[in-house]
Amino acid sequence: MAAVKIAFTVKKSSRPEIPRKAIYRLSIYLRCLQRLKANGIRTVSSEALAAAVGVKSTQLRKDLTYFGQFGTRGLGYDVEQLVTLVSDVLGTTRLQPVILVGVGNLGSALLFYRGFQQEGFEIVAAFDQFPQKKQSRRFATPVLGMDQTTEIIRKHGVKMAVLTVPPEAAQAVANTLIDAGITGILNFSTITLQVPEDVMVNNVNLAIELENLSYFVQH
Repeated sequence: MAAVKIAFTVKKSSRPEIPRKAIYRLSIYLRCLQRLKANGIRTVSSEALAAAVGVKSTQLRKDLTYFGQFGTRGLGYDVEQLVTLVSDVLGTTRLQPVILVGVGNLGSALLFYRGFQQEGFEIVAAFDQFPQKKQSRRFATPVLGMDQTTEIIRKHGVKMAVLTVPPEAAQAVANTLIDAGITGILNFSTITLQVPEDVMVNNVNLAIELENLSYFVQH
């Protein structure tokens, strides 16, 4: 199949409100495209790409049109070019600085994880109420005191934070981060954060996810 060059035009002021599920699916499309690229596949049709990620081709095309015009329907997409363009939309064409707050068991596990950089993110610093107690864990990322959050956020231009603090501290910590310039929070605490409209929060609650699985395995 001949590759179709993608005419990519990002819509700005005229862009409609984009559903969060569409952004989520875009990340899934990207991972599938990266696997195709790694396997030496140069072109893919919308039908084949949709089937690989488990959605209808009409849904895939609709999701892509939120961000511009991606080639001609039915003739195939240039995989490498589409990887680049979707990565650009998601902002992962370069390493984005991220901070982590709360170096307990979960926070420590995330700091030891080495896959973030492969996905375009770099944890530039971690923060904890008792940083000296955490230094013995030999993290590659520096663990600093909570009083240094504002300085590091502004120094590195950080916009995203991973929050793994106890629930009773989560709102106060989130307020501090937002005041310092954070506009995106991945929240692992078990409370619902109250944030301004221009701040995005993604909640990760493992208990809720397991409850959902529990329902489906029993029914």
